[in-house]
Amino acid sequence: MYVILVYDVGEKRVTRVLKRCRKYLNWVQNSVLEGDIGDAGLKKLKMELEEIIDPDADSVIIYTSRTTRYTDREIMGLRKGGQDLII
Repeated sequence: MYVILVYDVGEKRVTRVLKRCRKYLNWVQNSVLEGDIGDAGLKKLKMELEEIIDPDADSVIIYTSRTTRYTDREIMGLRKGGQDLII
């Protein structure tokens, strides 16, 4: 499935969250990652993030879609990592 993950976490946890997410997804922009991931991989990523984040202070939002067929992307301004990986 295709996933877009965005996060807003405390400064002390930002690096750990980013490193963990990059094991599974492609970095696109500050606090935004995307990519194709299987159900098992997504479940594992969620479990790993639960060990890092503070549920009372941090936020992680995961958007899922079965395909990229109906998604479009328009980038305005500075292009950052990962944009060439989207079909």
